[in-house]
This record gives sequence, C-alpha cells and structure tokens, in this order.
Amino acid sequence: MFQTFDTLTDPSVGRPRLAALKAELARRGLDGFLIPRADAHQGEYVPPCDCRLQWLTGFAGSAGVAAVLGDAAAIFIDGRYTLQVRDEVDCALFEPHHLIEAPPADWLAARLKPGMKLGFDPMLHTLNGTRRLRQVCTAAGAELVAVSDNPVDAVWADRPAAPIGAVSLQPMDKAGEEARDKITRIAAAVAKAGADAVVITQPDSIAWLFNIRGSDVMHTPIPLSFAVLSAKGEAQLFIDGRKLSNTVRDTLATLTDIAEPSGFLAALTALGAAGQSVLVDPDLAGEAIATCITSAGGKLVEGPDPVLLPKAIKNPVEISGARAAHLRDAAAFARFLCWLDEHAPSGTLDEISAAEALERFRVDTGVLKDISFDSISGAGANGAICHYRVNRQSNIKIPVGRPYLIDSGGQYEDGTTDITRTIAVGEMTAEMKRHFTLVLKGHIGIATARFPVGTTGAQLDTLARIALWKAGLDYDHGTGHGVGSFLSVHEGPQRIAKTGTQPLRPGMILSNEPGYYPAGEYGIRIENLELVTEARDIAHGERPMLGFETLTLAPIDRRLVEPALLTAEERDWLNRYHARVNEEVGPYLDARTRIWLEAATKPV
Repeated sequence: MFQTFDTLTDPSVGRPRLAALKAELARRGLDGFLIPRADAHQGEYVPPCDCRLQWLTGFAGSAGVAAVLGDAAAIFIDGRYTLQVRDEVDCALFEPHHLIEAPPADWLAARLKPGMKLGFDPMLHTLNGTRRLRQVCTAAGAELVAVSDNPVDAVWADRPAAPIGAVSLQPMDKAGEEARDKITRIAAAVAKAGADAVVITQPDSIAWLFNIRGSDVMHTPIPLSFAVLSAKGEAQLFIDGRKLSNTVRDTLATLTDIAEPSGFLAALTALGAAGQSVLVDPDLAGEAIATCITSAGGKLVEGPDPVLLPKAIKNPVEISGARAAHLRDAAAFARFLCWLDEHAPSGTLDEISAAEALERFRVDTGVLKDISFDSISGAGANGAICHYRVNRQSNIKIPVGRPYLIDSGGQYEDGTTDITRTIAVGEMTAEMKRHFTLVLKGHIGIATARFPVGTTGAQLDTLARIALWKAGLDYDHGTGHGVGSFLSVHEGPQRIAKTGTQPLRPGMILSNEPGYYPAGEYGIRIENLELVTEARDIAHGERPMLGFETLTLAPIDRRLVEPALLTAEERDWLNRYHARVNEEVGPYLDARTRIWLEAATKPV
C-alpha cells in the first residue's frame, strides 16, 4: 500500500525536545530560532530527514513554522490546520496562531528585545522571507543570525538519512517535448531576463526540464536536486549520483554536467567570483543561495523561476495523457463508489478501510505509480477538518446519517489526478442537502465560467463562493490549485484563490473544489480538475473567451442535491455532466458497477 496511517507523535515528547533545543541555542549564544516546515527546496512534500517542525512539535501538516525563544514558543499554521494542530501539538508548550491573521512577524515583534540574537537556517528561508524577518529584528534592535548548521539537527539523535530514490526517464510519448528543446527555451528566457544564468531550486522544475522523475519524497515523483542553467544553454545538475543508473546518467550527460549536491554552493560562489548576473526566484530560493552569489561579487537578478510557467502550460501530449489518466482513474473511482454504497450503510466501515479500498481499485488498473497524496478520508466531524489525515488513533467508523468526504488522487505516468466527493451515507437532513447544493452551485459556477484572456484566478474565485456568501457561509481555503503532469499534485503559479494573481493560460490544469465545513459536524467538498481551453468566440459576442474542460469523470451524489436550489442552467449542467460520465466511463466497468453508475447518473 502507498498510503500510511501512522499514529500521531505523542505530544508529550515535545517537552524534552524543546528543552534540548533551547539548551543547544544557549550553547551557541542564540536567544531564539525559527523552524519552518521546509527543506532546502521549499517544497510542499519534504523527506523525513527534513521534517524538523514535525519532530519538534508533532505537527504533521504541510505548512507551518515554529518560533522558539528562551521564555516562549509558538507554532503558526494556516486555516486548514487550526483544528489539527490542537490534536498533534502540546499547546501548553507551543502557542498556536493563525499564520495569516497573526503572523510570526507580529509575535516576534512583541517579544524581541534589543541585543537579542534570533537564529535561522538560511537554506530553509527564502530571500524574501528573510528580508521580512530582518526588518522585524532591526525594528526591535535585535540581530537575525544565519547558522551554518541547523541546531535542530544537533539534538535530533535519530534523524533519518537523506533519500536516494532512483531516478527514471520520462519518455517522449509522455513528456511531449525533448529535454534539449526545453533547455533551449528556458535559456532564452534567462537571456531575456538580463541574466547570465539561473539557479533552479524546485525539484519539479528540474524534473520537467530534464524529462526525469524521481522517488525521494512521498507521492510526488521528483528527484531532490539543484540546477544551474546559463543563458547559452549550458547546464549543471547537482544530484546524488547514487540515484542514477548507468542509462539515466548517460542520457543526462548529453544534456548537462552532473555533480554532487555538496558542490552546489561552491558552484554559486564561482558564478559570483566570475562577476555573473544570476537569476534567482526570491520567493523560492533560500537566502544562502543569494548570499553565496553576492558575497563572491556576483549580481542578483530577481524574478520568477522561468520553468514554472512553461511547465504549467501542458503540451498536446501531456493534455492527451491527462485525459487518459482521468478516464482510467474514473473507472477505478466508480468501482469504489459502488463498493462504498454496498458497505457504508452497515455502519461497520471505517475511514482507513475506505481509503485502503479506494487505493486497491486504483492499484487494480495495473499502471498506478503511487497515490498523489495521502487520502483525506473524513467521516462525520473529521470531515470538517478540511485537510484531515486519518491515522490509527483518529480512525472512526463512517456514521450513518452523515456525509462522508473522500479526497484522493493517483499518480500515473501519463497524468496526475485529484478528486473529492462527498457521499451520502443513509438519510441526509434538509440542512445537509442545502449546504451541499450551495457548494455545488459554486462548483458549477467555475466549471461553466467563460472569461477573457488575462483573467486571474482571483477574479474567478468569487464565482465559487457567491452562493455560500449569500447564505452567510464561506470556506477557509483556496478554490483551486494547479496540477502537474506526473509531477506535483499542487503546482504553481496558477491557482483559483483570493490571492491568485497569475493569468490563466490555455493548457493549465487546475482543481475546482469549493467546500463547506461546519465544525464538529461534517465536511462538504466537490472537486474536479479543469483544463483551461483555448479562447473561442461566443455567439453574438465581441471577444473570444477562455473556458474550462472538466477532466474528472465521477458522479456527484444526487442524494445530497436539493434540485429546487439549482437554476435551470445549473441543473442542465449536472445532467449533461452525468450523461457524459455514464457514456465515457461505463464501457470500462464490470456489469455490476455499470448498473450502479447508470442509476447514479440519472437526471435530477
């Protein structure tokens, strides 16, 4: 099984670990230290050896930071984890705060005193993030001190070793563009930015650029590595050689020089010493990277990672692969929904059993490489924790009379999937149906949107929320994230959110996942993946408009829909969608599941 259901870290271990860290800080002459949930690549998924925040505090979420001072400590998490943090962390040791509403800068500003020294690991904090921290320290008369080695590592006795997952080649019939052509394209972008070279710190950018995939972190097929690419197209790849077979090494050697990661910072120093202008993404690259370049005499050119946008815009081969992956995944998901309808009403099925069953159906496709993230299998009140991760301690039976939420996805060589369905188990109340239908209206609002070239995700986000807003309701997460092509299930720069500033471009894939989560009761979310389509004319219109093609093909539970709350257009969309699901997925199902699907996709 790809999914793990580890027990939670015992919050009581936080006390001796925090004490050990404070003692180490005192030994180094530091008055405090910051522990982000990050590795040197600033990725969402990090290897066990870099899970410092979880080791220290117990918090297992994907975003957060802890601040430790001599007489106080706090942990900062976003709105997805406000409930989870209280289950995983000793809040008597680490005060929990909302990362956005009460950020670390405010907490530090209230506690730092003149002359204090606040330590940080410069590989784990971005250039822009460090600037903000330095402003806080300067205003307080304190000093921000970069450490050469992380003090958490000094007290983490059983810290795991760095991963050495095998690297594979992504074939042309899945990648759709030769790596050499990609390198030429990105090199031209580097020259256009006025730089001699670019430092690439994101492993998924590197994987896309060289047409490789890896296995260093859970559920995301990336090789942890760094790269430098000159404006002339000369590349250097810094990667542990133990990850490379002879075949992979030989192929990469035709594209790039290969060196060990231990030589990365020295190579940056050499760029600086040569007086090079180096493009660095200040929101993604660690402070140490910029320091190596500038301290040696180089010049920083700050700008976005030039791989992000080309990677996000899928080529025709990647789009075709995405459609194939979603159809394959849809058949597995239909078998799961049929199975769930047979077993859940007994009241004996639990969250882990359901997640394991769904994974088995995906494995049965014969081509699943991994799940794309740990499934969010939320029954009853657990469903109200919008990024809940079931474990052996939290696992509960799926109650009859409450909606059950399952958010999951698969990694296939031709595409990455991500789908959420909320399923009726037993009879649903009028209130549950009302809430579900309000979420559905927002989902349809995104799916049917037509919008001009240049429209950003922030401009579309309101469409998903307006029905909820009119009812005095909302949800505390973005409406949609980008999705990679057999890469990260969370990909930038595209997103549908209040902060989504990237204009949407044809070929981008995004999720469409409004939700509603009454605390302590249940969770509702409906998620499909959408492909941004080319701008097309509209009858009697003046401008061609972009739109969405829905890639995900799975029934939306009709038993939770209150038809009277839908407009005629919304009802037509739902019925057309279900007719398409039945037509396209049905032929890939066994007879029993086919009968179930026909019933599940009847018109409302």
